[in-house]
Amino acid sequence: MTSELTSTAGILALAAAAIALAAIALVAMLFRQLKRVRADQRAVLGEQNAQDLVAHAAALDASFRSLHDYVSETAERLNSRLSIVEQRLEGAVAHCGLIRYDAYNEMSGRQSTSIALLDSSRSGVVLSSIHHRDQARLYAKQVSEGSADLRLSPEEEEALRLALPE
Repeated sequence: MTSELTSTAGILALAAAAIALAAIALVAMLFRQLKRVRADQRAVLGEQNAQDLVAHAAALDASFRSLHDYVSETAERLNSRLSIVEQRLEGAVAHCGLIRYDAYNEMSGRQSTSIALLDSSRSGVVLSSIHHRDQARLYAKQVSEGSADLRLSPEEEEALRLALPE
């Protein structure tokens, strides 16, 4: 039997057996690694999903692109609505000044009122309500960029001054 182990065929058989054992060990190690990779893949993809990681990444990319398109469209709609709102706000009352006074220096108290209502460009109107014993009169004077088109009374000028931003 010693001659069989030392012969060329015996040495080749032993070498083949050693290589086969190393291959079996390598296959066992690779099998364990593959099992870990599959467990990790199941953790990412879930149990009921039969697709591989590349297909999952492609699906995520498609979902992300769809979400990006939706967000872009929504942002465009919001920008369009915002510009409409900004245009409307430019004409809204942004500054006001109110003064009460006794127009006829009577004992009736400060029943008369002047109010300036201006937008962001300092344009608008000054309204004055002058009260007398049995009547009241209302006057309106237009204001453009901080100055009145008609001459203002001192009370109206004071209301305009209070309304104008400093």
